[in-house]
Parts: sequence; structure tokens; C-alpha cells
Amino acid sequence: MKPLVSIIMGSTSDWKVMQKAADFFDEMEIPFEVNALSAHRTPDEVEKFAKNAKANGVKVIIAAAGMAAHLPGVISALTPLPVIGVPINASLDGIDALLAIVQMPPGIPVATVAVDGALNAAILATQMIGTGDEAIYEKTVAYKNNLKTKIVKANEELATFKYKFRTN
Repeated sequence: MKPLVSIIMGSTSDWKVMQKAADFFDEMEIPFEVNALSAHRTPDEVEKFAKNAKANGVKVIIAAAGMAAHLPGVISALTPLPVIGVPINASLDGIDALLAIVQMPPGIPVATVAVDGALNAAILATQMIGTGDEAIYEKTVAYKNNLKTKIVKANEELATFKYKFRTN
């Protein structure tokens, strides 16, 4: 089984955040791979990965990094595949990583989610893949419908809370 998504992180310290993406892909039954690569410490391996990702079956790359956070941009510079950047809160509340990932030059896009937003990165990757895969598209629709159901149930629960001056 070839991975459709590659989860790349600068170091294993990012795993506690990125595990949410892996859990989501497992739940959705989407094949994925997980690797640690560093734009600064292993640039040759980053280049090899990025240039071979498509041939290895990868459709979307999720790259997480903190602080200087160059990994998503470097990968995007080396592959035409979509790259989703996840800024990691390693310092400065993750704002340094967010700005490093989101401020890419024209022609080198990185779709960027919130600081520590691994779950949204996984959902976005699933939506991207779903544009060309009906089974994954249907799983995405079911997931989003379940989100709606949760809100309906939440409102039903909130309706049971009684207050003298509550108007709904």
C-alpha cells in the first residue's frame, strides 16, 4: 500500500501535535507515512524526499515545523505537490513559525493552518485528495455531516439547562 499523504516533521518533538493528523488518517482509512526530516540538519534527505514523493504515490504533503520553520517552504520549492504547513508552538507562542510558513514568495505556495493545527491539516489534505477519489470524498462528506450532528446534539443538551431569564 502506497501512502497518499506524507506527514513530515522537523523532529520527533513535533509528534505530540502531528499525531492528531495520523489519528485522523487512520480513522478515515487513508494510507499515510510519517518521517522526521530537517530543512537545516538533513537538507539532502529533504530534497530526495520532495523530488520522489509523487513517484512514491504521495498526493499531499503535510510539513510541520517550529521556530524558523523552513521545512514546509523548502519542500514546496522542491515539488509541485500541494504542501500544507503546520506551525508548531516551540517558542513565541508559535507566531514565529506561523509567519515563517505563511510568508512564502510567489510561486512557492504553502497552505498554512493554525498553530498546532494538525487536525485541520489532515482534513484539508483529505478534501484535496477527495477531489479525485470518490470514496475519500464520501468519507469527507460523512465526517462533516457528523460534525453537524454533534452541534445539533449540543444544542439539544443546552436546551435542558434552565434559567429564569433565558430566552431560548
